[in-house]
Amino acid sequence: MKTFLFVLAATIFEASGDAVMRLSLHNNSVVGRVVLFLLGSPLLALYGTSLNLAPVDFAAVTGLYIATLVVAFQVANYLFFHTTPTPAVLAGGSLVVTGGLLIYLWK
Repeated sequence: MKTFLFVLAATIFEASGDAVMRLSLHNNSVVGRVVLFLLGSPLLALYGTSLNLAPVDFAAVTGLYIATLVVAFQVANYLFFHTTPTPAVLAGGSLVVTGGLLIYLWK
């Protein structure tokens, strides 16, 4: 459970940091760009830190990480950009999540 929480935190930081950076790059105001960039940078730093502090070898959690990353990016895409996943994204994402869980849980 502890490993899952580290991976979940990392994917939330990564997805939200990436979304804030995208908002920064497309902001019309220079001040808005700078502020959003300064907000996104620590989120991406927290992503790298939390993933590398996970109490397990990264290779062992790659499947779990990819599975949670797909979900986190779709949630962030919806929350930040009000974009719902297409049927193709849902179908492909479910395959990625299934494969990621298979890799993580297969013992």
